[in-house]
Amino acid sequence: MYRFALPAAARRPWKLNADSSTVVPEMLLTMGKISAMRVLLAFLLLPTCALGANSVVNMSHYDLMRPDFAGMIREGVAGVIHEATFPRLERDARYAERQRAALEAGLLWGAYHFGDATNPVRQADHFLQTVTAAPLDDAAKPRSGVLLVLDFEKNGHYPGGSMSVSQAVAFVERIKERTGKYPGLYCSEYRLRQMLYGGGATSAHRQILTNCWLWIANYHAEPRNTAPWRTWHMWQYCGDGKCDLRPRSMYPKSVANVRKAERNIFRGDNATLQTFWRENAWYPPG
Repeated sequence: MYRFALPAAARRPWKLNADSSTVVPEMLLTMGKISAMRVLLAFLLLPTCALGANSVVNMSHYDLMRPDFAGMIREGVAGVIHEATFPRLERDARYAERQRAALEAGLLWGAYHFGDATNPVRQADHFLQTVTAAPLDDAAKPRSGVLLVLDFEKNGHYPGGSMSVSQAVAFVERIKERTGKYPGLYCSEYRLRQMLYGGGATSAHRQILTNCWLWIANYHAEPRNTAPWRTWHMWQYCGDGKCDLRPRSMYPKSVANVRKAERNIFRGDNATLQTFWRENAWYPPG
């Protein structure tokens, strides 16, 4: 077996000067600096997910099972964002029952609206009405509020067409007017760039939308093109069990009894997530 042998100078840990003071060999100092640089470089090259929390799951009525929310918590999940409304002016039939179950289990709760090309103000009002109408007793009411999101993706399976950038602006402005908080904006990385820098989008539109926190989807790589946002707040790396990222231990595709899950990495640890949720959530009246 090969053994590394230090030079003679390095084998003498120090030498005495004439005045009996010690001098650390220059070689050891150099080696220490190189090691520190390597540690720093390795830290800087870590993927963001290594510094984030894989702790949010999103769901909708398409998830047909009865979710094991306690099991999700045991696997490190801290919050669930559930579809509340979708085109045209429909309510997700699973929303209220799952909200109660998730809150009773101790999870954070959020709600999203799948946007379409119809009247955006009416969509926003219907969304808030649905979130408010979910029957909860005092014990089940979310102390951390309800995190609101606009799902700004291409609408290929509901009636009503796809929401435009100007309609998305009108939607989030209506939410801000009624709740005092801008919702999050969910979109794939490709569509975000396509829509916000395509025809019909203006710098004024982009400026307004950046008041929203960004939830971005990419199942192949960590999102890089987040303009006009500086970076993403939450990254959906897996949708319906679709995920090309490795290693699987870092990017699981299931959670608890949900085999084809939609999973998300939050930029920060769970304590930061709790704070983020409280600061950005809406606290419905009543």
